[in-house]
Amino acid sequence: MAVDGLRGARERRVRTGGVELCVAELGDAGRPTVVLVHGYPDSKEVWSEVATRLAEHFHVVLYDVRGHGRSTAPKPLRGGFTLEKLTDDFLAVADAVSPDEPVHLVGHDWGSVQSWEFVTVRRTEGRIASFTSMSGPSLDHFGHWIKRRTHRPTPRRVGQLLGQGARSWYVYALHTPVLPELAWRGPLGKRWPGLVRRMEKMPDDGYPTASLPADAAHGAWLYRDNIRARLRRPRADAYAHAPVQLITPTGDAFLSERLYDDLGTWVPRLVRRTLPAKHWVPRTRPDQIAAWITEFVHAHEDPDGAGLPAPVATGRRYADRFGGQLVLVTGAAGGIGRATALAFAEAGARVVAVDRDAEGAARTAPKARLVGAPDAWGEVVDVGDEQAMEKLADKVAREYGVVDVLVNNAGIGLSGPFLETTSDDWKKVLDVNLWGVIHGCRIFGRRMAERGQGGHIVNTASAAAFQPSRMLPAYSTSKAAVLMLSECLRAELADRGIGVTAVCPGIVNTGITATARFTGVSGDEEKRRQKKAARLYGLRGYPPEKVADAILRAVVRNEAVVPVTSEAHGARLLSRLAPGVLRRLARLEVRW
Repeated sequence: MAVDGLRGARERRVRTGGVELCVAELGDAGRPTVVLVHGYPDSKEVWSEVATRLAEHFHVVLYDVRGHGRSTAPKPLRGGFTLEKLTDDFLAVADAVSPDEPVHLVGHDWGSVQSWEFVTVRRTEGRIASFTSMSGPSLDHFGHWIKRRTHRPTPRRVGQLLGQGARSWYVYALHTPVLPELAWRGPLGKRWPGLVRRMEKMPDDGYPTASLPADAAHGAWLYRDNIRARLRRPRADAYAHAPVQLITPTGDAFLSERLYDDLGTWVPRLVRRTLPAKHWVPRTRPDQIAAWITEFVHAHEDPDGAGLPAPVATGRRYADRFGGQLVLVTGAAGGIGRATALAFAEAGARVVAVDRDAEGAARTAPKARLVGAPDAWGEVVDVGDEQAMEKLADKVAREYGVVDVLVNNAGIGLSGPFLETTSDDWKKVLDVNLWGVIHGCRIFGRRMAERGQGGHIVNTASAAAFQPSRMLPAYSTSKAAVLMLSECLRAELADRGIGVTAVCPGIVNTGITATARFTGVSGDEEKRRQKKAARLYGLRGYPPEKVADAILRAVVRNEAVVPVTSEAHGARLLSRLAPGVLRRLARLEVRW
């Protein structure tokens, strides 16, 4: 039984080594061929969401591994699932679907484990143009990894061994005779779909398929036929003869990221990607997986080198995390917003630079492309205008895609006593500083949640959010509200895989002082104070680029509240340990 995502696929049977493999094809057969290999206890339908996206660009081939889905099982089962026989199967499929051209290989879980064999044995050389690996190491590399840590143990290496040993509990269980088969054909097979959907936050879309109990029972022999033999005697020549893209889900419960520490030894041409997700990324992150595969295939299909650049060539910080993602930054015409947009661009993200200053946004976009963004666009909007934000979100989704990272940074300054701050003054500050953040979180955050593939929201608050001041009642109130909004959203959206961060800068050398308003004074006095504030901020000399770096780091680490600058850290600490001190400091009047 196939899930809806594979309806309309062309199906064929390929005979090899006494089994019959069920092969499905999507897309134009005249385009480059991408072969997707599934893991355990899956069938080819695990790839349905990724396959339909790739089929817009490539000839996509999926097949049920022997003994899984609609492919037949070897007889006897024992010895029928060795890596050598799985390699025979792959070559038979490749010869059937792409006899004259090498294929681009993609593997997940055990599909990746066996694909490492395909890409490192000599008899497949010339048949594989590239390989994308997800959540499945080479057993040979794993064996050498273990030997290095047992032969020359250190506390760190022993910890890594023990950590991975604990994650591999299921491997030991699958080596026991008969019990795994009984469990899968009995209660575990019935409960597994619900369990994996809850654990991985997978949509309830008909996957796993009805063949799961038989697939899982047969697939136990993948472990029994290969694990102990290869880990004890790993091959010494397991070098990849094709470029490799490694996608590592940082929340994978079964595999430690440390397993890949030595991978550069075995793979001369290696691209690393990380994804804040759990194990089953083909189901939970199909958009990002398809985008990275598409980029990687294009980079190795263009004979003139005019295709998309391979991220490995950049060596830029965070490129493995943000490459190809869509990032929208408000207030991007200058200051922290512009620095943040450029920092994401340097990490290889696609950037939407938003500001009500049309010329400023237009200047940021080409600069973002210049420093490394695959593409960048400037958009004009007043973040305080709900209808305008709705129109912007519709345009972004239609023309660029769903935003992966949203940075609500736009803000304005206002200084002056409460009793001299008018209702109009309050409205102007709250429209931008608070309602602009609310509109961004609600409008773009809803699209993130509906997509169901996670994301991250960054809201720029301020050290003023936890530092009261008699001269900043409106500004401090707006930023304190942003901080609490961020904390509430973080709790609400956590189950949807969406992180929320409140960034709290202190005194940063930006242009906000030039537009800040001072209440209760004449126009000339306001200009004088703006100039003096600008001089003070300039003397402090804290660059917006450091705030931008803190923002990227916060997204990577999924941090909740990020004070930036020493004064912000100090105010945050005092607000927790000695709030009375802050209250006394708040009484001080600034002399302009």
